[in-house]
Amino acid sequence: MASAPTPPPLLPVTNSAPGSSPATAGGSDAPIAQPAFRLFLSRPDSVSDATSRLRRNLAYFRVNYAAVVAFALGASLLAHPFSLLILLGLLAAWCFLYLFRASDQPVVLFGRTFSDRETLMGLVGASFVLLFFTSVASLIISGLLVGGALVAAHGAFRVPEDLFLDEPNAAAGNSAAQGLLSFLGAPGSGV
Repeated sequence: MASAPTPPPLLPVTNSAPGSSPATAGGSDAPIAQPAFRLFLSRPDSVSDATSRLRRNLAYFRVNYAAVVAFALGASLLAHPFSLLILLGLLAAWCFLYLFRASDQPVVLFGRTFSDRETLMGLVGASFVLLFFTSVASLIISGLLVGGALVAAHGAFRVPEDLFLDEPNAAAGNSAAQGLLSFLGAPGSGV
């Protein structure tokens, strides 16, 4: 009866010297490729380095960071639907009683006419009560803090050395080409 062939080892066996680096193991002098995140993420050397990285990254990634904070806030509200319903009801009250009401028509409730000032004070009071005497305010604050922590972590660990290399106007210091509406540019600027 013939014995079954032995299976190949799980880890490749190399003939490298015991003192050689694992990055060049396998007989080749080429280093093993590093993960992509190591190319742009690194630990800052000091607190001042982290704050300067955070400032530069905030300037460059501000729209992305706003989206991350909005996503964290939205996820925290979707996880607590009662708080979301309270906020939607509060928004509907503001829209119906203050924003979309014609200015020449006063609010009349139970036979009493309320002025614009009384309507505003009532809505502010109702907003205060609904936000701070329910868990809505703490939920909003915690969602904003989670989003802010994600932004701060990315901003502090992201190496901002190559941020403007693909944008010739930003690299040259042309501030007219920067910003959310940079595609509008100045007339005749060629942007």
